[in-house]
Amino acid sequence: MPTIVHGFDWPDRLVVGTIGRPGERSFYIQARDGRRVVSVAIEKEQSAVLADKIDELLDEVATVEDNRFSVPDTAPAELRDGDPLDQPVEPEFRAGALSLGFDPATAQVVIEAYPIDDDVEVVSDGEGDDVEAVVELAEPSELLQVKIPVGSARAFVERTREVVAAGRPNPPELG
Repeated sequence: MPTIVHGFDWPDRLVVGTIGRPGERSFYIQARDGRRVVSVAIEKEQSAVLADKIDELLDEVATVEDNRFSVPDTAPAELRDGDPLDQPVEPEFRAGALSLGFDPATAQVVIEAYPIDDDVEVVSDGEGDDVEAVVELAEPSELLQVKIPVGSARAFVERTREVVAAGRPNPPELG
């Protein structure tokens, strides 16, 4: 069966947002282009790591010798998005894996989210620890692929970090 690709090349909006109270929040990455909206459930930790990795990627692109891309250090004010998720939020799938890249032809950050792989089983590593192992590598049933320009990517990072930080406070470190 062919993979269903929810593709957005220049979306009107790409955000991470939540539904629920701190401690009970569900996280979503949501893309919108016109009236088409796609939401994918994502873990809080995935959101935080994605923001960090996009930030690192943009910093790296900005330092490339003979760089022809203008990568802003911070999000341009006009690209900041503080609005809630578009309703209703009906996730297409729960993200199991994320990938990140940069398309130099269009100067866009490429984000892909893949569903949780049903072909994963927990096996023992022989030392008493359980590890996940892929039983069969197959084409994903669907994926979300979003391409955003570098300024929008900075805005995505800032918002995602704010959303992640708005949850329960971290417990004090023991020491």
